[in-house]
Amino acid sequence: MNHLRRRQTVALATGALLTAGTALAGPASTAPAPAAAAAGRTAVPHVVNARWAGHCAYDRIVIDLRGRVPGVEVTRVPRLYRDGSGEPVPLAGKYFLQIRLHPADAHLPSGESTYRGPKIAKIGLPALKGFAMTGDFEGYVTFGAAFDKKPSYTSFTLRSPDRFVLDVAHRNVCCG
Repeated sequence: MNHLRRRQTVALATGALLTAGTALAGPASTAPAPAAAAAGRTAVPHVVNARWAGHCAYDRIVIDLRGRVPGVEVTRVPRLYRDGSGEPVPLAGKYFLQIRLHPADAHLPSGESTYRGPKIAKIGLPALKGFAMTGDFEGYVTFGAAFDKKPSYTSFTLRSPDRFVLDVAHRNVCCG
């Protein structure tokens, strides 16, 4: 089994265990079950937007969701590719981060997109030089970010509304 297949298998198994654990750990409710739960499925969060902004000492990427923030894996990669097709993503930069959310979708079961954000953008912030949605494929929603210098980053989630945040450090541009 190659490395990528092994990572995908581990990610799928982890997602299944987390989903099962969340379902078992949830509080009892007397409210009617949503249609997805009634049909035996767990509601999958939907990615609805992505945005970014520059701050004095960091650039921030925010991915907005409808539903809870799923597992997110941020990985340094030598190049960005579109999920499914494997086509290269045309973002200029020397360093790249892949941001992969799972389980998540950016579309409804009907196929209609829930994602209203940019598909690809050239950006001129101190650290962030480009951003692209690279996939919405088989329960994974993937984004790529491009940089001229090796990115140093931190990530976290925020609630109300639910969102994933990635802060990429750069030299302070507000103070001399």
